[in-house]
Amino acid sequence: MIGRHRRSVGMVLALHSAAAIAGLAPPWLLGVIVDRVGTGTDVATVDRLALAIGACVLLGALLSRYAQYAGHRFGERAIAELREEFVARTLELPVSVVERAGSGDLATRSSVDVATVGTTVRDVVPTIVIASVQLTLLFGAIFLLHPLLGLAALAGLPSILSVSRWYLRRASPAYITEGAASAELTETLTTTAEGARTVEALRLADDRIRHGRTHIDQVWQARRATLALRTVFFSVVEASYPLPVALVLLVGGYLLSRDMVTLGAVVAAALYLQQAIDPLDRVLQWTEQAQRGFASFARVLGVGLVPPEPPGTTAPSREARLVVRAARFSYAGGHDVLHGIDLEVRPGERLAVVGPSGAGKSTLARLLAGIDAPRRGVVSIGGCPVTDLDPAERRRRIALVTQEHHVFLGSVRDNLGFAAPDASDEQMRAALATVGADWFAGLPDGLDTLLGDGARQLGAAEAQQLALARLVLADPHTLILDEATAALDPTTARRTERALAAVLVGRTVIAIAHRLNTAHDADRVAVLADGRITEIGSHDELVAAGGAYAALWHSWHAHAHADERPPTR
Repeated sequence: MIGRHRRSVGMVLALHSAAAIAGLAPPWLLGVIVDRVGTGTDVATVDRLALAIGACVLLGALLSRYAQYAGHRFGERAIAELREEFVARTLELPVSVVERAGSGDLATRSSVDVATVGTTVRDVVPTIVIASVQLTLLFGAIFLLHPLLGLAALAGLPSILSVSRWYLRRASPAYITEGAASAELTETLTTTAEGARTVEALRLADDRIRHGRTHIDQVWQARRATLALRTVFFSVVEASYPLPVALVLLVGGYLLSRDMVTLGAVVAAALYLQQAIDPLDRVLQWTEQAQRGFASFARVLGVGLVPPEPPGTTAPSREARLVVRAARFSYAGGHDVLHGIDLEVRPGERLAVVGPSGAGKSTLARLLAGIDAPRRGVVSIGGCPVTDLDPAERRRRIALVTQEHHVFLGSVRDNLGFAAPDASDEQMRAALATVGADWFAGLPDGLDTLLGDGARQLGAAEAQQLALARLVLADPHTLILDEATAALDPTTARRTERALAAVLVGRTVIAIAHRLNTAHDADRVAVLADGRITEIGSHDELVAAGGAYAALWHSWHAHAHADERPPTR
């Protein structure tokens, strides 16, 4: 990052160095005044020296002002580039990696960690470098006055260096631990807030509160550890400041009694030491912040170290047959959740996958979409393994729509344009009409209506229809719907599914069904139980067979009709 802005960095360092040199003049000139007054100089000479001190102070202030201005301009550019690079790297990550990391962890890295690194680049590093230059010049000036005064001025450094070394060895791991604990707390709060309705429905509030308190306690323990380090560090540093000043005055008095230095030199040395406290304070205080910055930089850099999605290794075939052979899959080295799945979906076929919760339906959908690769076996389209396709090509050919949808900040047009940047307004309106988005007609600015925080808020059903409209515009030839209409009420869901069916004629559709009317309308139905396909065939064939699907259909059909009956008086 600094390498791309060598000129700006050089300008900042040159201006700060010039300001530091200008700051050396006032103490020396004051020492000259003391010596001249002691020898009986006239008032005019003292006035000229006082004016020179004022001029040096003004020059130093101007140079510092422009140095800070140049430094902040460089810092803001660096922060902007860092944010852009972080977003670019995150978007290159495989979807499975992003999901495993969790939204809370990525949110912490992209906000807190990036901001901390930005502060480090903009403020911390320049401050430490510039303050170090100032300290070098100040102590060098004391040595020029007299070497013994210079040695006395260094009396506080051994204790400061010792405690700094002790602190630095422990600070970086401690701050990394604190950052990880904060990310876990953010993840816990985010998932609890997003699943508030589920938490309330299943009466999990007490459990989520205990879970949150556990992570709050972990954050508190991590912050206590870093606070303990800072307490020791700053206590020793503050205690080390008076020692060199006292020694300089004692040594200066001895040298003055031997006529080895003038009184003005002793005064100048004491003033230089007093002047050194500010840059030394800045170095030590910002060193603490630098540890936070380096810990955050490690977390931000960690995103870039994850290999991006590899480019395709196989040329895509025009054939659209989707085939699964002996596929097995497990999460993070656990037990298999899919056991030897064999499935073939013909081009243009509508296949419904049904089964109880936890049967592996969503996992199968992820394998079919190429988000995850099977541990054993293969998932291929047109004879090419899905995971070997170029990611962009795979997404053009296969689209996975789940019940979890995101509304991006921006207009309705912006949200739809992600799927088809070249789509016209008429095509966007037609896509919304196709999925039954009646709410669109009531928007005050149509496609230009802003969505998100501080603007028009979409409910869960409206967000789902917006996502389905994106799907219509994306126009993939293979579509995987993982309970994509779950947030809609039964009537709206049925109307939306019928509208989509008319639009998606000729395309391959695999629907993870929670409402069995979807299975009723499909060409074939696959029943998944305990990670295995136990039945497959048309709706009529499976009902006639009297197996698990038939029992599921009769139970669902009876409940559906019972819900449709008017209440008795």
